[in-house]
Amino acid sequence: MAFEVETRSLQGCVTAVGSAGGHTVVIDRPEAAGGGGLGFNGGELLHLAVAGCVSNDLFREALAAGIRLESVRVRVRGDFAGEPAVSTGIRYDVEIAGDASEERLAELVARVDRIAEIPGTLRRGAAVQLGEANVRRSTRA
Repeated sequence: MAFEVETRSLQGCVTAVGSAGGHTVVIDRPEAAGGGGLGFNGGELLHLAVAGCVSNDLFREALAAGIRLESVRVRVRGDFAGEPAVSTGIRYDVEIAGDASEERLAELVARVDRIAEIPGTLRRGAAVQLGEANVRRSTRA
């Protein structure tokens, strides 16, 4: 499955709307960093991508295994350091409750840890490259 997402800044401000198909999210910088503080910053989105992927995969794999999950909580932590700043690592914790034994639920979590796409991609490293860069001087400058 191929993906294409985009961000578009709101007129005259740092705040942007990110979209994928019909879904949107607000992207911004904290007020202390010159933003409006209205949405997620890039680092938060990276960590949220890990949480969202693990959560979705837990439900998918539970369904395939005949397990009904009652609740799922995925907490992700990390930080950035250096110049330029890069991730110092990402750690996530999972809490689940379902209608299977604790052993089966633990096996489910271990399976998802092995196969979840976003954590797996980060663990292996993904090539990221700039494609086109269309630049122009603003007519309002």
